[in-house]
Amino acid sequence: MKPQNKQRNTVLAIVFLLANFHAFAQAVDKNSVSLGVNYFAANNTIPYVLVRAKSKIDGKFKPVANIAVAVYLDTTSTATLIGKVLTNTKGEAVTLIPPSLKAKWQQSKKHSFYAVFDGNKQYDAGSGDVTVGKAKIVIDTSADRKITATVLAMKDSTWQPVAGAELKIGIRRLDGDLSVNETATFTTDSTGQTSADFKRDSIPGDTKGNIILVAKMEDNEQYGNISAEKIVPWGGKFVTINDTFDRRTLFGTRDKTPIWLLLIASSIIVAVWGIIIKLVLNLITIKKLGHEAVGA
Repeated sequence: MKPQNKQRNTVLAIVFLLANFHAFAQAVDKNSVSLGVNYFAANNTIPYVLVRAKSKIDGKFKPVANIAVAVYLDTTSTATLIGKVLTNTKGEAVTLIPPSLKAKWQQSKKHSFYAVFDGNKQYDAGSGDVTVGKAKIVIDTSADRKITATVLAMKDSTWQPVAGAELKIGIRRLDGDLSVNETATFTTDSTGQTSADFKRDSIPGDTKGNIILVAKMEDNEQYGNISAEKIVPWGGKFVTINDTFDRRTLFGTRDKTPIWLLLIASSIIVAVWGIIIKLVLNLITIKKLGHEAVGA
């Protein structure tokens, strides 16, 4: 073989190896994406699906933002596409089941949800799924402030009780639900029921004393996340006392400043400026006396 051919073959081999190494390095640099799928149904209305995307970066799982995820019902086909969503800064995305899939939703008592990410320059493709059955929660209350929550699941075309389901029964608040008593969770019996005594008598409500009771089943392996709410007049009435917003008080608007506060502020301003003016006048007088003394 001629020396020139050997050199050419060597150069081609090096270029080929470098190209493969570059492609391999790019593949290694990509992170894998894990998709978690959660099913939610509140107050027996239109359910929705929550997708959480995360990736292991530097040994820790971190949320993956701004990736497009397709969510499907039962099969990953165009006809069963629930929607395409983009994850937020927390790596989460929510999609409702559209009316176009209502007929398919009603055909079965159990459904599977699939989340699919096709991959991009930074992350490899990933997928996740969850299978849940249809269930609901019914809340009943009595005059002695006893709360009864019943869990029912669709079986054989009828709603049947679910035994052994763990529930949280609480009161809806702005910063999270507050348990109705000291018990954290409640378990349903063979009739699908569980009861709780209301022991938050001093809790404030709205202007009519209404509060919102919440019964929810979280991350259940068979039924997902199910919740129900009921309004009851068991709270304290919210009453505005001594409304002085339009009067001359410390809590009023600027044009309603108390007279005594205006007098104090004005006196301080006058005193400070009076001292400053007096000092300036004294400096001018001293300067004049200095000139007169030099002229004399």
